[in-house]
Amino acid sequence: MKKYRLKYATLFSSLGAICILLLGCERGFSDEVELATFPSNGDIYTDAPIGLTDQFFISFDPASGANIEGFDTDNNVSYEGSSSIRIDVPTPSDPNGSYIGGIFKDRGEGRDLTNYDALTFWVKGSTTATVGSFGFGTDFEGDKHAVTLNNVELSTNWKKVIIPIPDPTKLVREKGMFLFAAGTQSTNGAGYSFWLDEIRFERLGTIGQPRPAILGGQNQSAQSNVGTSLPLIGFNYTSNLPNGQDITVNATPGYFSFETSNPFVASVSEDGIVTVDGPGEIDPETGLLNNSAVITAYCADTLASGSLIISATDIEVISIFSDVFANVPVDNYNGFYIDGFQTTLGGAIDENGNNIIDYTLLNFVAIEFYGREGSGVQPIDATDMTHLHIDIRANEVVDASDFFNISLFNNFTTPSENSGEFQISGSELESNAWVEFNIPLSSFNGLSARDALGMMLFVTDNTIANISLDNIYFYSED
Repeated sequence: MKKYRLKYATLFSSLGAICILLLGCERGFSDEVELATFPSNGDIYTDAPIGLTDQFFISFDPASGANIEGFDTDNNVSYEGSSSIRIDVPTPSDPNGSYIGGIFKDRGEGRDLTNYDALTFWVKGSTTATVGSFGFGTDFEGDKHAVTLNNVELSTNWKKVIIPIPDPTKLVREKGMFLFAAGTQSTNGAGYSFWLDEIRFERLGTIGQPRPAILGGQNQSAQSNVGTSLPLIGFNYTSNLPNGQDITVNATPGYFSFETSNPFVASVSEDGIVTVDGPGEIDPETGLLNNSAVITAYCADTLASGSLIISATDIEVISIFSDVFANVPVDNYNGFYIDGFQTTLGGAIDENGNNIIDYTLLNFVAIEFYGREGSGVQPIDATDMTHLHIDIRANEVVDASDFFNISLFNNFTTPSENSGEFQISGSELESNAWVEFNIPLSSFNGLSARDALGMMLFVTDNTIANISLDNIYFYSED
């Protein structure tokens, strides 16, 4: 059994500068000059690594819990030929690391993969586990064209996995040949093994129906002050495989091109960073200010689903939880207490690339920002703020008699002396749909001061048990 030497690197590293020295630059190129191209071999591993060195595998950083001991070759198991790659997935208690993963990297000049449309490989497991991620394009040099397929189910028989390339024209000089990451979440902590063979880029010609998406395919809106920036998220790519099955992979912004409908308001970089550049312009026909821009994207000439309507504003905001504004430090988004009485579960999660707060079995729960000892969090002075903004989605059928109470507490150490409550009735909510609320702070009955807000309490007494929250911030209407 051949043992490959291993090296590791952190998952995210800066993109090194690529310098090209042009000699005799005072002379132009002849029409007969051919620009340099890069190797186009699509094979990665058959019975041995193809076009790679013995150090082609680079583990994820052991400081993150990555185990570097479980990577080897197996001369007794193969799909074709005489050898395969064997991965031993460690148990969570393994002192060498609780998961295994890394990349196969072309340490040379990189490869031209523009003639291929998919990465393919064969895999089988010692048990029917689920591998967290497979992919390509991660090179630890910026990962500009990374693609990952998550939660791949293993069989104890060999199966072929196909990962489509969102836009092959981008892969002119790619070094990230393969990626995997595996833990034991699907086996309740039991270790297992899986084998990889015949890893290569192919041109199948039978991958169709491309459906790229940004923001998880959602049409979202946001407002931000001039001079601020926010990243687009939730990039993915869905296509139809030769067997008729749809497959969705996560992709990086490097596969997309972006457009703005109003350059007087916003621009977007090739990395998907939206910047609010100006307040907009006056429409000569209506005399009204157009302060919004629609950000859209394309992948290989296909319009991506999802868009962002960004509005330029000049408002004061204190954000508790939002992807749109910078959030102030908080103690927690899930202040659970009173064992045996409180039933609420959940907290902040990622939903299709959008961060939300999701609560289940809700009777009451708190977001706390009064500043636990040693936390560095400070109570919020909202004296100059006029409104609380919050988006609410009831993840169940709601009746008009249902309710959702929001309470604000000032000087949390003596909350009963200064607190106010606002009630939202079930008739104001929609089942399984987001509803936006802008609540005047003057509507919180009993809240006589707001110079040291420290807690936001949500109460339903089980009338609405499953709910999601987003974009929680105070703002000044002035």
